Amino acid sequence: MPIYMDRHDIPQEITAVHVAQMHKEDLKIEHLYGCKGMTYWCDEKRRTAFCLIQAPNKKAIQDMHNHAHGEVPHRIIEVEGSIVESFLGRIEDPEKSKKTELNIINDPAFRTIMVIALKIGSLKGVDPLHLPKDIANSHSSIIGVTEKYFGRIVKQQSDYFLLSFNSVTNAVHCAREIYANLNSLSMTSNTDIQSSIGLHAGVPVTEKDGIFEDTIKMAERFCALVDDKVVLSPEVRELYESENLNQKLENKNLTALKVDEGKFINLFMDIMEKEWTNAAFNADGFSKKMGYSKSQLYRKMIALTGKSPNRLIKDYRLEMALQLLNRNNVSETAFSTGFSSASYFSKCFMDHFGILPSKYIQNFVD
Repeated sequence: MPIYMDRHDIPQEITAVHVAQMHKEDLKIEHLYGCKGMTYWCDEKRRTAFCLIQAPNKKAIQDMHNHAHGEVPHRIIEVEGSIVESFLGRIEDPEKSKKTELNIINDPAFRTIMVIALKIGSLKGVDPLHLPKDIANSHSSIIGVTEKYFGRIVKQQSDYFLLSFNSVTNAVHCAREIYANLNSLSMTSNTDIQSSIGLHAGVPVTEKDGIFEDTIKMAERFCALVDDKVVLSPEVRELYESENLNQKLENKNLTALKVDEGKFINLFMDIMEKEWTNAAFNADGFSKKMGYSKSQLYRKMIALTGKSPNRLIKDYRLEMALQLLNRNNVSETAFSTGFSSASYFSKCFMDHFGILPSKYIQNFVD
């Protein structure tokens, strides 16, 4: 039977005790609708509650809630139990709550999400036989530090990690240590592996269809735009500073964004994701769509990323090309990623990665 998570935006007068009582009323009549309430999360501070329920469909959940207490959820999405547990740490009521007459669980579902993108700075002189070992060493370091700071690994790929933390302070300290360790490994390994780390915080159910979809997407965008740094969203910055009043946050390898900077990056990436395959799209197109002059846009992007808009577009296309070359030839990849010709693409690829795309396919693609 499918598993769903719903979201309730709770009024100011509703407390964790009220939510626990509503959960109890759900459990009394859940069998009438073929449902099984697994657990819930309540966040009095942010005025949200989330229920995890096995049900035949969304309507059954709405009908059950309506019958039990009349508090119909504002949003329901289908989820996988294992993914929910990876993000939130549980899929059933905590043991300590089961021993009480009323399961009062004042446990927020708010999480700090970390995305780690591992990028190859240069493939020049890299032995293909060494690459898997260097990547494995990077993974071991990430896993070890994540466990140290009580994080949970939601997703792991050769060049990507998705992590979840209950504590924003643990997440930031973990990101700093992972970055430092990977930087040290890169200097002593055969491969130039760079790490870009993005942190954002949010709740599991929004207007999107996927769990934590908005939060993950924002963290991924930081990684896509800012190379070889740790980038914190304005929300993470504010939460960290409120918990650590006397601790310095920023350094040369960490950027903590202000609210307007976070909005700027989001808008920039909205446009980038729509236009990057269009060979005619350049900085002029960006400035028009974003409502900035070319000089304003240039200054803003240099300050945030250290790159010009045109350089950002080209680098983004090349990173996407690196993925496409695993299944396409050079010409197909060139035109799929917005380059005007295969020869120009090959030149840019060589300048960026230190190897021709044809050699990359020959040496690094199975």
